[in-house]
Amino acid sequence: MERAKRTPRGTRKRDVPLTEAGICTSALRLIDADGVEALTMRKLAAALDANPMSLYHHVPNKEALLGGVARMVGARFRTVTLEDAPWQERVRLLATDFRTLAHRHPNLMAYSFSQPDFIQPEDPFWVALTAVLAAAGVPQSEIPQLAALVCAVVIGVMIAELNGALHRWSNLQPATPASGEDGPTNEGFGEDRMFRLVLDTIISGLESRLTADHAGGREGQPPQNSGCASGRIPRQLRPPAAHCEGESPGNPVSGMAAGLDPEVQ
Repeated sequence: MERAKRTPRGTRKRDVPLTEAGICTSALRLIDADGVEALTMRKLAAALDANPMSLYHHVPNKEALLGGVARMVGARFRTVTLEDAPWQERVRLLATDFRTLAHRHPNLMAYSFSQPDFIQPEDPFWVALTAVLAAAGVPQSEIPQLAALVCAVVIGVMIAELNGALHRWSNLQPATPASGEDGPTNEGFGEDRMFRLVLDTIISGLESRLTADHAGGREGQPPQNSGCASGRIPRQLRPPAAHCEGESPGNPVSGMAAGLDPEVQ
């Protein structure tokens, strides 16, 4: 009786050939289940029923694999396009959808947020964000910088949310509560509400910046009818004595003030 031949150790048989997309999809499932640290090429090969060495024909190492998985997830980002809606509403929707994606794959996103090349120019999120800022009236030359700041704030908050720091910080009590008060109570002040507060702050800052620009404060020129004592210059940046009558258009203090954002009222 002829015995069935055993498959040599370290080899597998697959019905379909390996592809980079298939490898990344399987890796994402493992990351969602066990985290980035637990992912190994050997575990991935076992999940794919493939020879571990065959993976290296498609991805050179784990770092490249994680980059491919992050790009795949980033390309899947979708948001509702509301071109007729106010830009403020579009910013809220865009950031909220991005947060939803982060919570869908928290293990991967926590890792990806720490990578400087996570967001690429062609990513749907970046494309949508820059389009919203353009619709808001941000000068074309300033869009990359403001978009980068929005990303930094939103991603920073989501990192703190995913690792639990945001919840802990929001429940810290002040060292010396105000007289007659027991300190803040954060009952009902959950992470959803805190994220909305972040978006309120971002939008208010953009609105203030756009208002100042439209008043004539762009390109180092002082705002129209602002005067020297407009109250918008932080106290620590004001000159020791304000001599409005004698100031020339090229006064360095005026130029400094023109580049400052209005204080939050």
